[in-house]
Amino acid sequence: MFDTKIAIVLRNNLAGWQKLNVTAFLSTGIAGQYPEIIGEPYKDRAGNLYNPLSIQPIIVLSADDATISTIHRRALERDVTSSVFIEEMFATGHDTANRAVFAEYAPDDAKVVGIALRADKKIVDKITKGATMQL
Repeated sequence: MFDTKIAIVLRNNLAGWQKLNVTAFLSTGIAGQYPEIIGEPYKDRAGNLYNPLSIQPIIVLSADDATISTIHRRALERDVTSSVFIEEMFATGHDTANRAVFAEYAPDDAKVVGIALRADKKIVDKITKGATMQL
């Protein structure tokens, strides 16, 4: 049905609240890059309107430190723009601080805790190889 795939990969040693927080943030990055994935508003039988959601499924995967670093590198090598959340962003409280701390790191020393990407299905599968389904 879709030629592309959306995948979010989370580091496997995050606390439950961190997994949810990172997934939420990374999802907004994908929606910001690809606004066409957002469908029409939802409407219930009573006529109440709700926010539109993604028209495309999103797979959530898990990986250890080494694998998520490899996934980050593969995305960069293939020029696939991704959403990335690093460990140090947990200590900040807003977007400006997040971007400031993010800018202090390069791909080789960033402690990536989550990465999200959307690309051709086969490319996403190659980039995320080694990650497993998130439980």
